[in-house]
Amino acid sequence: MTFNEYQNKSRETAIYPNAGDNFIYPTLGLAGEAGEISEKIKKVLRDSDGVVTDETKELLKKELGDVLWYVAQLASEFGFELDDVAQHNIDKLFSRKERGVLKGSGDTR
Repeated sequence: MTFNEYQNKSRETAIYPNAGDNFIYPTLGLAGEAGEISEKIKKVLRDSDGVVTDETKELLKKELGDVLWYVAQLASEFGFELDDVAQHNIDKLFSRKERGVLKGSGDTR
């Protein structure tokens, strides 16, 4: 499945107020889901001495899927295609790599 295929298919499940003209809802959802991932990792540190179990990996996979859903909806709200967003990001990262500015804050961030 390509990013665009995922985006188009997931858009069929985008049921939220003013979908198609509401970038706030998916932005807040994305922040919430990223927070859920952080909470699960925090509990790995607190409860499992940093050891990630298979059960936790499965939970993280589900949360990452939720993050992806919100990224796809946010991209749709702005009229971006996920394939283009992904390609732009790879181009940016490899440009930084070639210029030796992957680390630190030596590039536009």
